[in-house]
Amino acid sequence: MISEKLKKGHLLIAEPSIIGDLSFNRSVILLADHNKEGSIGFIINKPLKYTINDLIPEIDANFKIYNGGPVEQDNLYFIHNIPDLIPNSVEISNGIYWGGDFESTKDLINDGSIHKNNIRFFLGYTGWEENQLENEMQGNSWIITDNSYKNKIIGKSTTHFWKEQIIELGGDYLIWSNAPENPYLN
Repeated sequence: MISEKLKKGHLLIAEPSIIGDLSFNRSVILLADHNKEGSIGFIINKPLKYTINDLIPEIDANFKIYNGGPVEQDNLYFIHNIPDLIPNSVEISNGIYWGGDFESTKDLINDGSIHKNNIRFFLGYTGWEENQLENEMQGNSWIITDNSYKNKIIGKSTTHFWKEQIIELGGDYLIWSNAPENPYLN
């Protein structure tokens, strides 16, 4: 059963068949929560043109902001690998944590205790209602994989991340690894 395969910490790789979907084309999503009521994740490979300082001027850092998904894009979320520094964070899995005390986080960034390999910020998130993600899985919209990067995924370059994941899948997916993002422009 698909829902048994899904668990927080897994990566969801967009199937090549969802070309043209503005939110999810060539996306890799870290599944932050999955339960009987639904699922939440963050697109980890879609950087925006903003930095944290652009959105919160009192933070003196140029950490990139990522498009976490189409839900609540006016809210800022973050994942990190430093729960000992950020109180009230919630473990996703593999040493990756979600949220925590934001005031402490701002101070720790400003004093240089938090580096870009420790934290990733998102505008919005990806959400699914009960059984919605399972239905999308059955419709071949997503491929589930383990997060082999564990908490190092936070510092992972995103430029070719979807392509790297497709190449790792091998087989019939290899043909898609070099396909243009928009085949209509080919």
